[in-house]
Amino acid sequence: MLPIVEVTLAWLFKNAKGRDAKAFQTGPAFADFAEPTVEITSTDCGPTNAHLGVEYTADGAGKAPALSWTPPPAIAAQVKEWLLVSEDPDAPLSTPIVHGLFGGIAATKTSVEAKDFEIEDKSKALLKGGFHYGKTWHSVPYVPPRPLMNHGPHRYFFTIIALKKPLDTALLNSKATTREQIADAIVGKVLGWGIWVGSCERVWK
Repeated sequence: MLPIVEVTLAWLFKNAKGRDAKAFQTGPAFADFAEPTVEITSTDCGPTNAHLGVEYTADGAGKAPALSWTPPPAIAAQVKEWLLVSEDPDAPLSTPIVHGLFGGIAATKTSVEAKDFEIEDKSKALLKGGFHYGKTWHSVPYVPPRPLMNHGPHRYFFTIIALKKPLDTALLNSKATTREQIADAIVGKVLGWGIWVGSCERVWK
């Protein structure tokens, strides 16, 4: 997209940001879990609200930030699987844009790094980290941040969800699985969740 077009769109939609009320963790599955209880941080970017360097954006290498999380002792033994959702609530749309949807993360796996998001078996939507990916707005496992130029800082939510029951294998094996399908599938299965936020901005100079 030409910079002048991006800047024009950013100006037209300057107030179309902050769709936090429609973030994944506000869905019906989280009715009994209003606040995060799982501690999550990025081992290469720092604690939540960290700045995402260019290597973590579409203008650079597009690396996914390495994440590490710790379940509270009260639920640790009950976790059967983890779910990780990445989205941009500041995109100028009515709902957050999905940047990543990752299910079937083993209960014993409490960290991910960039290489985990590389494709292992496309036919099963399986990644090298041993978990599966769903549908993103660019139909790739992970879409690196690329906010509109001059639209101001965009936040990128990385939400980790503890599940007490595994997701259906057929759902996990399909790369066409949507955010909405996953949201429906986890109703009654959530034990807790945590969120890490990274932010970046693109400016036309």
